[in-house]
Amino acid sequence: MTKHPEPDGPANHDENRRTFLKQSSLFTALALVPGTVVEAAAAKLDERVADAFEKVPLSLKINGVKHKVTVEPRATLLDFLREQLHLTGTKKGCDYGQCGACTVHVDGQRVNSCLSFAVMHDGQEITTIEGLADGDKLHPMQAAFVKHDGFQCGYCTPGQIMSAVACVREGRAGSEGEIREYMSGNICRCGAYANIVAAIQDVKDGGQKV
Repeated sequence: MTKHPEPDGPANHDENRRTFLKQSSLFTALALVPGTVVEAAAAKLDERVADAFEKVPLSLKINGVKHKVTVEPRATLLDFLREQLHLTGTKKGCDYGQCGACTVHVDGQRVNSCLSFAVMHDGQEITTIEGLADGDKLHPMQAAFVKHDGFQCGYCTPGQIMSAVACVREGRAGSEGEIREYMSGNICRCGAYANIVAAIQDVKDGGQKV
């Protein structure tokens, strides 16, 4: 019967030594690989992952302009607008539908674009903050935000304005409390809420078309 060496015997030490030398050689080789080679390999992997998601055709109207494009099924409406159409006025905040910075209108209804896939909106009409103004003439809500200083850093402002327009349009601006309730999904980390409410009330009381 063959006698196996003890766990701490010479044979086991030789095996551990060979394993250690192999691992050391591997780590040394990796350390000597140029960063550009590693980056190229990573980029190639990203391309292969992207190729696994076949793009599908999409037809929709954005800010009055018809678009026929192809888009990956996994792309959110937010990423599609920002990265493929370069409409960067719509902001990416939390990416979880909790801050409202990405608010746009889809067929007149406000939507958190980070929670919606672009392919879901084939044939629909989308309005972003870029589509509110009439050339150099500001939309009444945009002008009211400027008038009442409804922003500070401005990052959340596009989403605030898009929700504010929907607030008035849907008849939800009857009182300060109602406005605050409707706008509760839009977070302003600068705390300009009082001025935002004042801007909405100004547009509503002025009877301006939104």
